[in-house]
Amino acid sequence: MQRFRMLILYEGRVQGVGFRYQTKRLSTGYEVTGTVRNLLGGRVELIAEGVRKELEEFQTAIRESGLRPLIREEIVTWSKAAEGLRGFNIV
Repeated sequence: MQRFRMLILYEGRVQGVGFRYQTKRLSTGYEVTGTVRNLLGGRVELIAEGVRKELEEFQTAIRESGLRPLIREEIVTWSKAAEGLRGFNIV
């Protein structure tokens, strides 16, 4: 199966509210690897790799976990997996 990389930039009230920790917790239910980190300017960057269907379900789970009201914008970019990620970590 082909693996993809999903990069999402979240904008809104996504820092200082447990967004990264909730995302890491949710990742355990999916076969994905990646990172989540705060960026300057108040955004959060999520990089995840896996099978596209699994990544899309993970993305949906993040929205449905109660984080949706905190997200003003979600910018998603898809590419081929780089295969260098291990586990899912907060950076």
